[in-house]
Amino acid sequence: MRMKLDENIVQRGKALLMEAGHDVCTILEQNLQSAPDPTVIEVCRVEQRCLVTLDLDFSNPLQYNPAEYSGIAVLRLPKRPSSQDLLDAIGTLISALKTEIISGKLWIIKHGQIRIYQQESLDLDIPTDNFPLT
Repeated sequence: MRMKLDENIVQRGKALLMEAGHDVCTILEQNLQSAPDPTVIEVCRVEQRCLVTLDLDFSNPLQYNPAEYSGIAVLRLPKRPSSQDLLDAIGTLISALKTEIISGKLWIIKHGQIRIYQQESLDLDIPTDNFPLT
């Protein structure tokens, strides 16, 4: 999986994801630190990378429709997080990626728990012969 780590994710998180076989780059490596959220997510869309972030702004599917991206993973940590809390959340992400596909979805990740949001299809198969043309 191709991923981009937001500037608030530590190097150890990158190393864990790479050890799990993921293609990982960071906002810092691309000199996008302090870039506005729309710029960050657009770079992820163009590069076809899943965004991994602590920024709760990305957890709003009405603002950032997950169907338009290669995935958004928002890591939710305790109020006073330790570096181990962050690594545990990344471990949860790594475990889930072994069996689940994040593309087109928003994952809210806590240690050992993931809430998944995806846009539901509104396509309905309705026979048109029941509706007379006027």
